[in-house]
Amino acid sequence: MRELKATDKITQKMTRDGAVSENLATGEVKHISSREPETELSASSEESAGAAADLALRAAEHHEKKSARKAEKADTQAVQDGSAARQRPSSRLQFTEEERADPILGKYIDRSDRAADKLDAAKAAIPTKKVLRTERFFDETAGKGKTQLHFKEVEKRPNGRLRHNPLSRPIHEIVHAAHAKVHEVEQENVGVEAGHMTERGMEKAVRYGNRKLQNWQTDRKLKPWREVSHAEQAAVQANAEALYQKALRENPQLAASNPISRMWQKKKLQKQYAAAYRAAHSAGDAAAAAQTASKGARKSADAAKKAGEFVSKHKKAFLIVGGIGLLLVMLLGLLQSCSSIFGGGVSNIVVSSYLSEDADLLAAEAAYCAMEDELREYLDTYEQTHDYDEYHFDLDEIKHDPYVLLSILSALHEGQFTIDQVQGNLQMLFDKQYILTETVTTETRYRTETRTDSEGNEYEVEVPYTYYICTVELENFDLSHVPVYIMDTETLSMYAVYMSTLGNRSDLFPSSWYVDKYITTPPEDYEIPAEYLSDERFAALITEAEKYLGYPYVWGGSSPSTSFDCSGFVSYVLTSSGLCNIGRLGAQGLYNISARVSDPQPGDLVFFVGTYDTAGISHVGFYVGLDEAGNPMFLHCGDPIQYARLNTSYWQQHFYAYGRPPYD
Repeated sequence: MRELKATDKITQKMTRDGAVSENLATGEVKHISSREPETELSASSEESAGAAADLALRAAEHHEKKSARKAEKADTQAVQDGSAARQRPSSRLQFTEEERADPILGKYIDRSDRAADKLDAAKAAIPTKKVLRTERFFDETAGKGKTQLHFKEVEKRPNGRLRHNPLSRPIHEIVHAAHAKVHEVEQENVGVEAGHMTERGMEKAVRYGNRKLQNWQTDRKLKPWREVSHAEQAAVQANAEALYQKALRENPQLAASNPISRMWQKKKLQKQYAAAYRAAHSAGDAAAAAQTASKGARKSADAAKKAGEFVSKHKKAFLIVGGIGLLLVMLLGLLQSCSSIFGGGVSNIVVSSYLSEDADLLAAEAAYCAMEDELREYLDTYEQTHDYDEYHFDLDEIKHDPYVLLSILSALHEGQFTIDQVQGNLQMLFDKQYILTETVTTETRYRTETRTDSEGNEYEVEVPYTYYICTVELENFDLSHVPVYIMDTETLSMYAVYMSTLGNRSDLFPSSWYVDKYITTPPEDYEIPAEYLSDERFAALITEAEKYLGYPYVWGGSSPSTSFDCSGFVSYVLTSSGLCNIGRLGAQGLYNISARVSDPQPGDLVFFVGTYDTAGISHVGFYVGLDEAGNPMFLHCGDPIQYARLNTSYWQQHFYAYGRPPYD
C-alpha cells in the first residue's frame, strides 16, 4: 500500500533577523530575507546581571531624588498655606442667645466656636521674632518728617533645610565617578563586583536612614504651619455647617426637601463660603469677595445671578458692613431660592451644574476616547497580530456619550473633580462598559502529504494537525446602564440631576444627541382630552405620571430621587397613585400580570419588543388615548419621560401588545 504524504503548509513571518519561511508540516525554517541575520552580541550572564543590578540602583536613586523634590515642594507649600492662613483674621460667627439655646443649632454653633479656638491657638503657636524696623512720620511740632526705630514682631520662618544643599552636588558627582570606575574593574573580577554591590547596598541603607531623619526634623519644624492650615480648613467647614443649620432652622421647607437636595445645598454653601472667606481677606477688601461671588453666580439660577449683581454694584456697602458678613447673607439667600427640577425638590440650577474646570472636563472625555481608540486599534489589527487559522468577530459599536461620562464622574466626586482624581474611575467605567471575550477552539483536521520510501517510491499519507479557530466578541454594555451598578441611591440621584440639565453646559458637546433631545428640541407638550379625564381612575393615574415629565432616563431608576427607567416609571406611578400596588416590576413582569386587551382604554399599558438587545418585553408605557387628529398616544419613560405617538414607524415596528394591569 502506498504511504500517504501530507501536503506542505508554508507560512511566512517577520523576525528580528528578517523574513523567514516555516513549513508547518516538517518544521523546517528557511531564511528568505536579503537581510543577514544579526550576530549575537549579547553579554554574558554575569555581565547582564551586573548591568541589571546597576541599572536597578540607578533607578532607585532617581526615584529617591524625585520623591525628595516632591516632598520639598510639599513642605514649601505647607509653609505658604500656613503663613497665608495666619495672616487672615479668624472669622467668628455671631449668633443670638436664642440660637445658641436651640438644641440642634446650638451643637453646630459650639463646633464652630471650638474650631475658631483651635485656629487661634494654632496661629499663636507659629514662632515669631522681633526685628528692627524704621518708620517715617511727620512731626507737627518741628514741622518736618522724622524717622524712628521700633521693633516689629514678624513670623519666624523655619531655618531648617527645605531643599538640597547645593554644595553637596560635587560630592555626589565624585562618588558617582568612583562607582563608575569600580564598575569598569568589576567586569573582570566577580569578587570585586560582589563587594561593590554590597557597598552600594549599604550606602543606600545609610541614605535611607538619613532621609528619614531629615524628614522627621523637617516635619517637626513645619508642624505649626501645617496645623494652622488644617485648623483654618476645619473652621471654615464648621462655620459653613453652622450657617446651613441656621438656614434649615429659619426655612423649614428646606428641611423637608429631598436628602440629596439638602446635601448638595450644603456642599455648595461650603464651597462658596470658603471662596468668599479667602477672597475677602486675601485682598483686604470686599471687592475681591464680590468678584468671586459674581463669578459663581454666573453658573447659578436667576436668584444667584441677581445676588452677584447686587454684590458687584454695592462694593462700598460691602466694605462698610464688613464684606464677608453681607456676602454670607446673600449665600444663604441662594439656599432659600431653590427652584426644583424634580418633584421632591431634588436640585436647582446651582447644584445641577458641572463644577469642574473645563480643562478637566475635556481631559476626562479625551482620556476615555483614547482608551476607546486603543481598543478599536486592537480589534482592527487583530488578524495581523494573532496567529490563528480562522477568525469570527461579533463586535458591538465602540461609542459613548460624553455627557453620560461627565455626569457619572461629577456624581462620584460630589460635583467637582480633576483629571488626576478620575484616572481610576475612567478605567473602571471602561472595563464595565466594554466586555471583550476571546475564545479559541481547536479541531483535528487532516492534510495529505507526499512522502518517499526507502526505495525511492512516492506515497501519500493523511496527517492530522490542529486547526485553531478564534472567536472575538465585544459587548458594549452602554455606559448609561453602568451607574445603577456602582452608585448608591444618593449618588444615583446626583447623576440623574446632572443628566437632566447636562450640567448646564450644553456648549461643551453640541453634537451630543442629548443636547437635541433636552435643549434644542425638547419634547412637545401634550394636553390630555378632557373626555378621558372624566374617568377618575385614569385622572388619578395621569396626574401622578405627569409630575415626572422631563425626567431623564436612568437605567434601573425607580423613584423621583433617582429618576426612572421605563418599567420603574410605570411601576412607581401605578403604586403611588394608589390604583395598583405592584411594587417594582420589570417590563416582562408588568406584561405577565396584565390582562391582554385588543381595544385599549386610557390607563392601559402598551408593550414593545426589540427596542434593545434583550429577550421578551423590552419597553412599556401608558396608553393615553387618541389626540385631536386621531393618533394613538402613550406616555413613557423614553429619554426623557414624554408623550409620543404610537403610529410612528419606529414604535409600530416594535409594538407587541396592550395589557390591563390588575387595578384595585
